[in-house]
Amino acid sequence: MIEAFQNLFRIPDLRKRILFTFALLAVYRVGAQIPTPGIDAVALQEFFKQYAGAGVLGFFNLFSGGALARCTIFALGIMPYITAQIIFQLLGVVWPYIEKLQKEGGAEGRKKITQYSRYLTIFICVVQALGISFWLKQLVSPTGKRVVENPTLGYHILTVIVLTAGSTFIMWLGEQITARGIGNGISLMIYAGIVVGLVPAVVRTFQQVEQGSLSFFVVLLLAAFMLVVVAFIVYFERAQRKIPIQYAKRVVGRKMVGGQAVYFPLKLNPGGVMPIIFAVSLLAVPQTVLKLPVLAKFAWIQTLDSYVSYGTLTYLFFYAVLIALFNYFYVSIVFNPEDLADNLKKFGGFIPGIRPGKSTSDFLYRSLNRLLFAASIYLVLISLLPVILITGFPLQHLWGIGPSVENGLRAMHFDWILRGFNLNFYFGGTSLLIVVGVAMDTIQQVESQLIMRHYEGFSRRSRVRGRRS
Repeated sequence: MIEAFQNLFRIPDLRKRILFTFALLAVYRVGAQIPTPGIDAVALQEFFKQYAGAGVLGFFNLFSGGALARCTIFALGIMPYITAQIIFQLLGVVWPYIEKLQKEGGAEGRKKITQYSRYLTIFICVVQALGISFWLKQLVSPTGKRVVENPTLGYHILTVIVLTAGSTFIMWLGEQITARGIGNGISLMIYAGIVVGLVPAVVRTFQQVEQGSLSFFVVLLLAAFMLVVVAFIVYFERAQRKIPIQYAKRVVGRKMVGGQAVYFPLKLNPGGVMPIIFAVSLLAVPQTVLKLPVLAKFAWIQTLDSYVSYGTLTYLFFYAVLIALFNYFYVSIVFNPEDLADNLKKFGGFIPGIRPGKSTSDFLYRSLNRLLFAASIYLVLISLLPVILITGFPLQHLWGIGPSVENGLRAMHFDWILRGFNLNFYFGGTSLLIVVGVAMDTIQQVESQLIMRHYEGFSRRSRVRGRRS
């Protein structure tokens, strides 16, 4: 491992890429500390600690690297760009023009889609920044201080311009890292935002131990549990089903080509973390609407809001169902078995024992559905971890027997199951899934660069010895 890290800086091109990536990530983190003009950052942080630190806003604050809680110039983060890319992936299914660019446009088509995604990103940024400016205008911290002291028209215009420019600059940074650095720039910036918050989260956890609100034994169990979760994530993210593909021999010119056997890998979790992001975004809509001041006078609205609030049993149920549905939906968009079957048939490939054409696509559909069923269970377990660790597993909304079950757990001194540990998102499965997945992808890209230049990689399976200088 030490020799592999030394090899990183022996290759000039790889050394430049790594230093370039770290330099742009440093720029991103500096921008995440610059506050937006006209905002009282202290009052906003007090509000987040009191009301929104563990809810849906806490989830989006996690993806922005804490910039949303401070309302910095990078408060919108990279989510508008990700949303724009997802929208164009969905449009590729229903709009023939976008579908033609994706399938037949080649490099020029991808360039046009990227350009359209940038325009849509700016539009989304303007809409979100305008909504944030009006939302901040009405916020009051627990100490009575207003977040925006002078909410004039100039404040709204300045906030929209600053937040839109900041998110556009992040988009440019991510594209530069992808093109001239190591790894995927968008994923690395989300990774950097989460990792930066790990140290304060650990410090706050030990402060809870000193204050007596959390026992040291629970912290040890939490650390062991996190190691198990990391191993669980690594196992599932690397798991794949290898489908054998045989290519028939054919004559091209004067040469005989084909005849080799290859494997097509189907990942166990092809959707990654996207189904979780979709589910959280969709659940945020009713939660936001039901908390509008206009609807506060209706008693049935307040009752409905209590059922869909963050951490309730109803919330956990709909959260799990939406993750499973979006997992199937998203993968069906990004991966089409019929296209793969047609391409195999076109180039003379076939799956042993399966007829080319429709039989091949049916076989791929069956294989993919079985994998997606296991992936849905995996994503639900991973995504529910942070919610349960923060708010526990409340049962008061369990029809009929909920209150009696809660009283029984309290009598047996198992009330910690109901109240949770009030931990941060950083100890949850969603953040660990992102951190582990991005780290694995980046290490794999670095290792491929080392092996390509005849250096030994990180993995023990790399049999190419390094050249001594």
